[in-house]
Amino acid sequence: MAIVVKYSSLLSLAVVLIAYWFRAPDRSVLDDRLDTVLSSLLRAERKVGTSSVSRPRVAIGFGGCVDIIVDGVALLNKIGVKPSYQPLHHDYIENAEQLGQSFAFFFPPGAASERFVVNDTLFSELVEASRELPGNRWSIGGNAPVMASRMALEGCDVLLGGSFSTDFTDILSQRITVAGNTLDEPDIHLILEYPTGATWGPYTSLRANRYIVHSDDHNPYLDSMEQFQEQLKSFKPDLLVVGGLQMMDNFPFKHGVRESLLNNLAQMLSSASPQTTVHFEMASFVDEGLMLDLLQYVLPHADSLGMNEQELPNLLSLFRGSNLTVLSDPNPRVATVLDQMRELYRLVNQHHHQDAGTGRPLTRLHVHTLAFQAIIVKRGSQWKNTMSATAKASLTANRHVCGSADIDLSKARLIMDESFSTSRSEGSQRIPLQESRPVSCWDEDDYEICVAPVLVCTEVYQTAGGGDNISAAGLVLQV
Repeated sequence: MAIVVKYSSLLSLAVVLIAYWFRAPDRSVLDDRLDTVLSSLLRAERKVGTSSVSRPRVAIGFGGCVDIIVDGVALLNKIGVKPSYQPLHHDYIENAEQLGQSFAFFFPPGAASERFVVNDTLFSELVEASRELPGNRWSIGGNAPVMASRMALEGCDVLLGGSFSTDFTDILSQRITVAGNTLDEPDIHLILEYPTGATWGPYTSLRANRYIVHSDDHNPYLDSMEQFQEQLKSFKPDLLVVGGLQMMDNFPFKHGVRESLLNNLAQMLSSASPQTTVHFEMASFVDEGLMLDLLQYVLPHADSLGMNEQELPNLLSLFRGSNLTVLSDPNPRVATVLDQMRELYRLVNQHHHQDAGTGRPLTRLHVHTLAFQAIIVKRGSQWKNTMSATAKASLTANRHVCGSADIDLSKARLIMDESFSTSRSEGSQRIPLQESRPVSCWDEDDYEICVAPVLVCTEVYQTAGGGDNISAAGLVLQV
């Protein structure tokens, strides 16, 4: 018996040693691979940069707020919102039941969402509960201020269109000049964050993301536009960025007010100098009427569009004449996204030609996903450094989500495939991911495409504002 135990112990030890022997090199190989990818992305990013002599001048509108960032599940539990067994999409939130249904709709796939709360009492309860939650954080919020802060950090001089409190403007970079009114109190938006694998009742999130709620009755009116437009003349930006228009989504405007505001915006954009490029940053839109207005008033004046993997098929569905795609694959394959980008690029420019060439043709399209960055740029256009910009966007994704300028490879992983097809069409080219040259670029038709893997952050600090930081960082190197 003792001999059996002895040999059993020896056998167990041998199995453990063999398993370790075969596993250890794999871990080492994986670490080396990540290190090579990171080094290569950093090298690509450093190929170009901003200088103190010729800093890009960027004008960004509109609006802004103060974000209260909390654990989403903890907040819902605190105010007694039970996990809904009827996940439903709601265009806006009227009561706690709809909040639970809406959160249950977007939480399992880990899809970003933003909704207007029409019930002031409910929103006040959410704000007060958020203030009391341990670990809550306050930060600058809104597409325009977040993009402005990133671009100032990257060396740009920025004109920011928005109305803020003095406490808000005091913490902005000195490279940012504000055009707008002064408010007594800032608008508050609640950011319900959750990590990968978070649970809420029967639901488990497939990826880290956020669900945003607000009761903002100020930013939808773009009330800084007049001051912003006035200062544009002397500022003479190289790049004009428009964001924050999702504040209009399902907002209860009086008849004709929204269209009037967007018509004023269209006039401002159409008066921009031909030497000033225009970028429109998409967001979570569910109001089909607003989306149709954006197609009429905003998109025709944009040289460049930025969006995520949810917003791309949403916009594309509108061009196809079908209903909006509220929820799509949160982790799409590269080939799927590239096909959608090609189609959107073609359809936008087709509309441009049908309108007798009025406005601006689309010459740049940037889609940011969890796993990769993809940028299409028309050859011969004013956009430059596409490869380096794609690398910078990729690195910024990790830096923002992990909350650190230095990338820690122990908190990163690659989830992009070892190789990807350039299209879902039969016989399309397949491109391997080369660690020493991770940004893949190639020419098609009249444009160049670049794709870069993201070193996905595994210890999430914050997802909110990720798209704004990523888009802004990519634009910095292309102006």
